[in-house]
Amino acid sequence: MSLPQFKLFRPRTLDEAVGFLAKHASNLRVLAGGTDLVPSMQQKLFDPEYVLDIRHISELKGIRQQQGSGIEIGALTTLTAIEHSALLRQHYPVLTEAAATVASPILRNMGTIGGNICLDTRCLWYNQSLTWRKGCGFCIKKDGDLCHVAPGGTKCWAAFSGDTPPALLCLDADVEIVGPSGTRRIPLRDFYTGVGDNYRELKANELLTRIFLPESTADYRGVYRKLRIRGSIDYPLAGVAVALNRSNGHIADARVALTAVNPAPILIKGATEALAGKMCNQELAEQVGDLAAKAAKPLTTSALTPEYRREMIRVLTKRALLAAAGN
Repeated sequence: MSLPQFKLFRPRTLDEAVGFLAKHASNLRVLAGGTDLVPSMQQKLFDPEYVLDIRHISELKGIRQQQGSGIEIGALTTLTAIEHSALLRQHYPVLTEAAATVASPILRNMGTIGGNICLDTRCLWYNQSLTWRKGCGFCIKKDGDLCHVAPGGTKCWAAFSGDTPPALLCLDADVEIVGPSGTRRIPLRDFYTGVGDNYRELKANELLTRIFLPESTADYRGVYRKLRIRGSIDYPLAGVAVALNRSNGHIADARVALTAVNPAPILIKGATEALAGKMCNQELAEQVGDLAAKAAKPLTTSALTPEYRREMIRVLTKRALLAAAGN
């Protein structure tokens, strides 16, 4: 499938990129690693007049320790760099585990942490060729007014399938967003809307530029578990991230987050309270697994049933908790 015609901009500085966004945001797409955007353009999901290639903005690359305030990660830092960072592996291991599961080594060399955070939501009826989508009558997310997942529904249920965001949610990460109106910093948990066709709080003239990991979650034990058909390349069909710290053998604090089974990555409500002050055993892990399964609302896919994926959320949550707790 060929790409549509477009005009390419290649800024060298963040200010230059923001200038292009201010002028052309109404019909522009941002290219970071291109591992998601380029296939989508080939499928005619996007037909922008302009593409903003930000790969050469050096100030948005790298992992930097901020004295007394955690770690700053540039949005253009590759997933390979995240995976192999000794600093992140030592202090924020759940993030390096999640990054290591993304696609294949070649795609991790291209894909960026910012791109993974901003990954488009996916659906069996959306991520197809134009001919296929036209035959189905299109959908709410693209060119239509029907949700094939929930017929008669008025909300898009396309799922978010990034691997690193649930890990970042467990770490209380913030993100920095820059646009013509200035710079703002928000918790990652507020970045996602939970609506498949309008899934992020990012205006057309804005860029996600940096990720901040707080010192308060440094050295939490972290585990990421993922379900997919093939051991590489495939997006997750269910993903669970766990981060916790212990005191005197008991869990002092813990977070559990899911991906690929909702329109947004989510923290499991009640998991922190259920785990705090307790020793993690099979019974407690199963209890939190039940909470996670209830929160999961997986879509119909061509591979596995929603019921199976929900049950695997339960199983993966239990396994990840026991692994993180050292049991």
